[in-house]
Amino acid sequence: MSFLRVSHLSLQEATHQALTDVSFLLADGRRLAVAGETGAGKSTLLQSIAGLIQPTGGEIWLEERRVKGPQEQLMPGHQGIAYLSQHSELPKFLRVEQVLRYASTLPAPEAGALYQLCRIDHLLLRRTDQVSGGERQRIALARLLLARPRLLLLDEPFSNLDRGHKQLLQAVLHDVTTQLGLTTLLVSHDPQDTLSWADELLVLEKGVLVQQAAPETIYRQPVSAYVAGLFGEYSLLSAAASRRLTGDPGRRNRRLLVRPEQLQLAEVGTPALVQEVRFYGSYYEAQLTLAGQPVRLRTPQAGLQAGQTVSVALAAGAAWYV
Repeated sequence: MSFLRVSHLSLQEATHQALTDVSFLLADGRRLAVAGETGAGKSTLLQSIAGLIQPTGGEIWLEERRVKGPQEQLMPGHQGIAYLSQHSELPKFLRVEQVLRYASTLPAPEAGALYQLCRIDHLLLRRTDQVSGGERQRIALARLLLARPRLLLLDEPFSNLDRGHKQLLQAVLHDVTTQLGLTTLLVSHDPQDTLSWADELLVLEKGVLVQQAAPETIYRQPVSAYVAGLFGEYSLLSAAASRRLTGDPGRRNRRLLVRPEQLQLAEVGTPALVQEVRFYGSYYEAQLTLAGQPVRLRTPQAGLQAGQTVSVALAAGAAWYV
């Protein structure tokens, strides 16, 4: 029995089709990240699952209970589902502990443990207009968790947070989902948020589900250049350049996709001309020309110079054609 089942979900908006026949399953306790460019339907999907938007087709089931949209019930939402957006609002001019106490259904010791888990126990006596954006997000999260949800939906929760508050919220979410056993869906535009966090990735393109797989599979074996571009830099080599690099005479009508770290300096390999070198702290990134094609190489090795000819090779098992 699946914990969450999204079946043939569609949503027609005034000017476009926001979602088209989206179907997937999510098991209990798993972490699923949803990726796609702006306007791909990520937030629309999460809001539909939360019961905040009425789909025009398909169904959503949580633990064998159908999630109803706002046109089917007086109060939007679904019991057992918590939705945290990037713009969390709290009642103004109240103390944090008042806001949380009004929302709480937990015994005081259990609520106190939750506040410690969310790193907000030191904020309880402050007014809600005296907390930062990162603190507000953690307070809003704790407020949702007081209702004992089974499914947590996170819609761009790290947007507009500085590095310190983002890292703290990431740590809180890790602890919360692990210790409370929550099933979680995350939308984020940053590939570093999703690749390192998710058990599985779901990629949307113009409202259509185009790939669903483990993060490593999607990063190394994307179904298209669109999917590849969502998760980092890449180069697409022509058939001629691909044959020079791999020695493979086949796949004439497909292009070789190469991530910068998959191209390596080698004593014996394909010659390439260094066009530009940039330093990024822990590595250097060089723009090369290989068989007339631009390609990027990422290496910890210092000393590369523009105008230099180097030998390069593809890392073992890295060949992937799109």
